[in-house]
Amino acid sequence: MRFIVDECTGTSVAEFLKQNNHEVISVFDDFRGATDDFILEKCFSENYILITSDKDFGEMVFRLNQNHNGIILIRCTPNNFQTRIEVLSKLLDNYSQKIDNNFIVVTNTKVRIIS
Repeated sequence: MRFIVDECTGTSVAEFLKQNNHEVISVFDDFRGATDDFILEKCFSENYILITSDKDFGEMVFRLNQNHNGIILIRCTPNNFQTRIEVLSKLLDNYSQKIDNNFIVVTNTKVRIIS
């Protein structure tokens, strides 16, 4: 799969995905300080799925009706790289076929898929 990992989500998540043979762009490494609009447009125009911890993307999609190819919003406790990787790994193992074009909120115990 093709992912853009938002700056707030961390480089450890990006490295985990790369090690698992995904195509990954890290905002922290490649576009540090980029606006949310830039990130979402890049994801949409180049067919990437966004992985983020930033709730602002929900507003952009649902209130402002901006286009996307899929967004994974990670909301976990504790909010550290290890827990983010754990919940993301479970998501990819169990729901990979449902990620494209959906807005997904993933927590330690739940996955919510919004079409």
